[in-house]
Amino acid sequence: MTIEPQAIEPQGIDSQASDSPASDSPASDSRASDSRASDSRGSDSRAIDPQGSEPPAVVQPGGNGSAAVAGAVPAAESTTLPVRPLAGAPTRRDLRVFRRDDWLNLCGALASGVSVALLLFGRIAPLSGVLGLIVVAYLAFLAAYALLVRLGGDGPQVRDRIWTVVLYSAAGTLMSGLFLVVGFTVVRGASALHHPNFFTQDLSDAGPLDPLTVGGIEHALVGTLEMITIALVITVPLGLTCAVYLTQVGGFGSRFVRTVVEAMTALPSIVAGLFIYATWILILHFELSGLAAALALSVMMLPIIIRAADVVLRLVPGNLREAAEALGAPRWRTVWHVVLPTARSGLATSVILGTARGIGETSPVLLTAGYTTFMNTDPLHGPQVSLPLATFELVKSPQPTMIARGFATAAFLMSLVVVLFVLARAVGGRAPGQPSSRQVVRNAQRSARDVIRFSRRPAPIALTASRVNSHSADDTSGETREF
Repeated sequence: MTIEPQAIEPQGIDSQASDSPASDSPASDSRASDSRASDSRGSDSRAIDPQGSEPPAVVQPGGNGSAAVAGAVPAAESTTLPVRPLAGAPTRRDLRVFRRDDWLNLCGALASGVSVALLLFGRIAPLSGVLGLIVVAYLAFLAAYALLVRLGGDGPQVRDRIWTVVLYSAAGTLMSGLFLVVGFTVVRGASALHHPNFFTQDLSDAGPLDPLTVGGIEHALVGTLEMITIALVITVPLGLTCAVYLTQVGGFGSRFVRTVVEAMTALPSIVAGLFIYATWILILHFELSGLAAALALSVMMLPIIIRAADVVLRLVPGNLREAAEALGAPRWRTVWHVVLPTARSGLATSVILGTARGIGETSPVLLTAGYTTFMNTDPLHGPQVSLPLATFELVKSPQPTMIARGFATAAFLMSLVVVLFVLARAVGGRAPGQPSSRQVVRNAQRSARDVIRFSRRPAPIALTASRVNSHSADDTSGETREF
């Protein structure tokens, strides 16, 4: 923007000052320096011509002793921008609102898709198969729904509705498959679940032709609990220690350890079972037992616990560690008293997730613990059986009663895994450092006890000025006094 030079109206110059000769007094020198400074400021504030030349400054005398400089920049100049109205601004669409027109479009497109699929498979094209019918009907439904939405909306709205339908369809397909599996298992095993002996007896006295009132899964339940307990005793200290090393210590080998842990997360269960079978049974010559199965389960559970604990420890705020170290706490005390208590709920979740992974493994137990129908409470000697292995062996039988026991065992195992995941969700639903209701009550009780303990302490002795002087005199005389 080019600023046009404007001339300031002269205010006049004192006639006496202009007519009188220059004086040698200090006052005249100061007035001369002030006038030179004003001339320099005026020359700096001149407007620059677009061609690069400066307009000459013209000083016009005024009547009040000041000089006006032609071409000086005005004191202030405002620029007014035109206000453009936001005509036709798009309105924000609420994706959670499904209006009546949307329901009508959805139902009409669904009817059109089914009609087109039935017409193609029944009249026009020589097609057959239920799966092909479902796929063609779904594609025709998407095309019809896009056309109906386009009649009343724009392109972004069409894409939004189509992707919404696709995502909901995928979620519905997955949930329907899950409910189908669970429902089929529960229905097939319902005939054995309502018998009390199913949870209080083993299969030592149950033959293939015996009714469901004889035999149960007590031996498998005891074996599963012993294997998982031994596996937790092994994996929890190792997993939490490795997670603390990866997040809090680090070093040269941390990247290698993290890579090995990530690789072991996708390790097939049969490989873990073969590893323990080759080392523990073939090389070290130990027998098939629950301990060997627990070692195989530990190989499967360890990377899950390490990865989950690593993620949880990374969520601990760094200022907590910095504050503890600033107070002089060593690294181990900071981790033990600050980091681990803060991430307690998340660490419990990692342990529960590892338990849910190990409790459903079948092949490692089959290779390392064998199979038996008798009760064995000794995990160090003799074969043991777990719930997944009992399910696998029972459903292979051709007898309907054994198949019913197998499906009932699978239903009980699924319910146990669901309980573990719900417990993990309940325990790990809080953020790191957020206490539970029980912890809040415990902290309040602890604070009340601290207040009582502090109130029982004797009050400190007031050290008056006379005692200070006497204490100083005693120190100079070589005597010591205790207060």
